[in-house]
Amino acid sequence: MSSMPSADWDPRSPAVLADQRRAYDRMRERCPVAHSDYLQWSVFRHADVLRILHDHATFSSQASSHLSVPNSMDPPEHSAYRAIIERYFTAERMTAFEPVCRAIADELAAVALSGEEVELMGSFAQPFALRIQCAFMGWPLSLQEPLLSWATRNSQATLQRDRTALAALAAEFEELVAGLLAQRRSTEGPAPGVTSELMNERVHGRPLSDGEIASILRNWTVGEVGTIAASVGIIGEFLASHPQVQQQLRDDPSLLWKANDEILRIHGPLVDNRRRTTCPVQIGERQLAADQRVTINWISANRDPDVFADPDQFSLERDPSLNLLYGAGVHVCPGAPLARMELVIIIGKLLEHTSQLALIEDQPPTLASYPSSGFASLPLRLGRR
Repeated sequence: MSSMPSADWDPRSPAVLADQRRAYDRMRERCPVAHSDYLQWSVFRHADVLRILHDHATFSSQASSHLSVPNSMDPPEHSAYRAIIERYFTAERMTAFEPVCRAIADELAAVALSGEEVELMGSFAQPFALRIQCAFMGWPLSLQEPLLSWATRNSQATLQRDRTALAALAAEFEELVAGLLAQRRSTEGPAPGVTSELMNERVHGRPLSDGEIASILRNWTVGEVGTIAASVGIIGEFLASHPQVQQQLRDDPSLLWKANDEILRIHGPLVDNRRRTTCPVQIGERQLAADQRVTINWISANRDPDVFADPDQFSLERDPSLNLLYGAGVHVCPGAPLARMELVIIIGKLLEHTSQLALIEDQPPTLASYPSSGFASLPLRLGRR
């Protein structure tokens, strides 16, 4: 058996965690396919990431130690579950959910943005993500704090690669969902939200199991609570740092969806995803054996100057098909329509309820740490209308 290569970098080193974007940029230029004891193989270039996304036969998504529907599945198994999930993110469903989303954003903005300053993450971004998640799922608002606690502990266990803790957290989420399902089964009449609808879905001629439902909901929760909150913070900080862009969007809110995607290309809300090699393969200048973990780095790929000239520059003229914000291939994010709608609404309210967003000189933002992205805290000064 050949020995593993020596480590090219340490993804958890203080230098990397202090500024993930710059660290990943350096790795893309210095060692675009890099080995580490923590992540095994990491891939940083846009072309290599795109190749992996479109070659699920060589780079399998079956890289999780617990059930993950359909994120850790490959075709054809993936296809049957994906067909179910896509039905929850149709244009018709987004139209129906938009007034709910707008009402939540209005209510939060009226309270959180009423003063001269705001800590955007704790007062606005996280509450929005939690309330939207509960509304979409048909869950009681009393679950907001337990969900935030679970997401925080899940992030910490991921950073430590604590498999025991991650297994316990998966079981904890399954227990939470089991309670919700039991409650719905004991209640007469239909309950609102997608959780109840999933109970009636069938795959391969049978109902979804409670474990499969819990897995789907867990993936959606991680995406909503973590990624949407991070996205709101990233966009808020960018607008506060770029007053010309901020004014452009105040003057023409119809540009919000495109601007949001471009800002999140510059500073991605999701760091990476895992794959597993099914056979020996060469990628870049490196030869990978079979059954190797491969981590695709979204942040670096979307900042690759071979694809995005002057990658730190905001531009609405870029080809949107090259932006990997929502992935590509068979695993492209099915919830992209929901995420885009939510971000247009919440950033629109952020601009509507203020006349100016600005950073506070003596209260700098605090960057989030891997596996999260964006900001842990984001104090902003608000101009009043």
